[in-house]
Amino acid sequence: MFIQTEATPNPATLKFLPGRTVLGDKTRDYRDREAAEQSPLAARLFDINNVSGVFFGSDFITVTKDEGEWQLLKPAILGTIMEYFMTGAPLVLDDEPDKSGTEFFDDADSEIVSTIKELLDTRVRPAVAQDGGDITFQGFEGGIVFLHMQGACAGCPSSTATLKHGIENLLKHFVPEVKEVRPVA
Repeated sequence: MFIQTEATPNPATLKFLPGRTVLGDKTRDYRDREAAEQSPLAARLFDINNVSGVFFGSDFITVTKDEGEWQLLKPAILGTIMEYFMTGAPLVLDDEPDKSGTEFFDDADSEIVSTIKELLDTRVRPAVAQDGGDITFQGFEGGIVFLHMQGACAGCPSSTATLKHGIENLLKHFVPEVKEVRPVA
């Protein structure tokens, strides 16, 4: 098994490409050791010193570090991922979707929200996945779109620019009711 790595715009996050499906059309974001108990692989990655986040995408895994050098962390991460995939064990222990919070919006805005979600799914999420992350819709209230940043996007120095200059401009162009885009934790 050959696992490729790619840098992401977030210097604290590295993208690992195992050359096979990881979660398909689902994602999982683990920000601490306790949450990682749902996934044996994520739990093993958190056992590596300085690992502070694990994100599973369709065909990639991003790992975030809190400190240390990638040249020292990368071999342990690669070995852990390779060893785990060789076992054939399931990646997650349950079939629940990643619960990053309940969506909120007024029923009267359901058509607007539908358009926002379609734009996110077709134009934003594929591009963000290229950088090792994901952005999901969280809510719409008073013209403000609330988005949840995951993987490499969480804590990325360029995430504010991506939100304000990229996503916000795109949504304002196609959905005049959108006044602003904000991240949620």
